[in-house]
Amino acid sequence: MTVTDELIREARRTSVASVHEASGRQGALPATFRPLDLGMTMCGRAFTVRCPSGDNLWIHKALIELREGDVLVVEAGPLGAMFGYWGEIMATAAVAANAEGLLISGGVRDMLRLIEIGLPTFSSSVTMRGTIKDPNGDGALREPVRLGEVTVRQGDLIMGDADGVIALSPELARAAVPGAIERDDKEIAILQRIRAGESTLDVYKL
Repeated sequence: MTVTDELIREARRTSVASVHEASGRQGALPATFRPLDLGMTMCGRAFTVRCPSGDNLWIHKALIELREGDVLVVEAGPLGAMFGYWGEIMATAAVAANAEGLLISGGVRDMLRLIEIGLPTFSSSVTMRGTIKDPNGDGALREPVRLGEVTVRQGDLIMGDADGVIALSPELARAAVPGAIERDDKEIAILQRIRAGESTLDVYKL
């Protein structure tokens, strides 16, 4: 099962924090995942990749199978943050495939060029250290990957912005996205009351 195009369009109307709250605070990925540029946002379907530490061959394999709107979700092994799995060439290939972004539990390099290219890129580190490409390496495409305490599956909803990244199953996303939009509408009314002079204690009945 995968999230629909319509649900992704609706999710773009809201934020990671709102969806997280509306989901019952589920799906939060480690705070170590940060965007290369705070203005980067992404919202799409997970295309899952598992790589051995220090080996990016499986990401190259994924690049030829990406579909428009996919977010590459890469589990990069226990030593992932030590290596730069992704750089200018791979980002260019992802843009050519109309990918939505990259989320990797490892490092990237060519940081300034990646920012210029503009593909939303969320990683756990930036490092110059390169990788190998072992054809016998233990990796996989489209299998569940573990990021922190969250298992991400092919087709899950992935959202990222300056506040962090969330991953939700299609079932959870169908309930959380409308709830997040409703929360946003309520917050507009709350902000109006505060600007009119009410205190947060009064507004929230604390």
